[in-house]
Amino acid sequence: MNVMLDVVGLNVRYGSSQVLFDLQLKVHPGETLALLGRNGAGKSTSMKAIAGIIESTSGSMRFNDTDIFGMPSHLIARTGMGFVPEDRQIFTGLSVEDNLIIGAKLGPRGEQTWTLDRVYQMLPLLYPLRQRTGGLLSGGEQQMLTIGRALMGNPSLLLLDEPSEGLAPIMVQKIGALIENLRELGTTIILAEQNLHFCLGLADRAVVIDKGCDVFVGKITELSANAEIKKRYLSV
Repeated sequence: MNVMLDVVGLNVRYGSSQVLFDLQLKVHPGETLALLGRNGAGKSTSMKAIAGIIESTSGSMRFNDTDIFGMPSHLIARTGMGFVPEDRQIFTGLSVEDNLIIGAKLGPRGEQTWTLDRVYQMLPLLYPLRQRTGGLLSGGEQQMLTIGRALMGNPSLLLLDEPSEGLAPIMVQKIGALIENLRELGTTIILAEQNLHFCLGLADRAVVIDKGCDVFVGKITELSANAEIKKRYLSV
């Protein structure tokens, strides 16, 4: 099977502290990979390192047969990677529509699969809010907006960093339904989450990370059936 993203032996340091230790993960076209672990395990660091937002110490990363290790984040974005950060980082002083437009670009081969109209179709909650200032949105609405902004960049791989965190249950359901819809369209996704239950119906495979190391790699169904791994690393 083709590999879209291949991360091998990734190490990351913050000053004198090492936070990722020889991380390995592969993502195949069209699949959703869950990156699971407790708070502070290294999930967000992994996502930021893959997106080039923080610098990796050593290792290798290939994305669509391009060596992206050490590449600046804006160039990685141009290769077709979209990043939805944990803290959303919308432009609070701009309208919903301006937030979407500011993220617009063609895909790596000139694709324009995602237009403003299509994002509104996929995220109908945003359309009636399109002239509302971003800072006036609820947390769930901001999360939807951040995902929409990433889609406007026409990515071939979407990194979602804890999209359900801190949201009301109804918004968690809406985010889950959105991810399911994106999967059905063939979108390739890495989904970083603490919540295994949220990922069960969405992910094909899982990587569990603990203290910066990958401690489980396999099918999400295998993880769900592994009581010891869940108890030790996920507190399930």
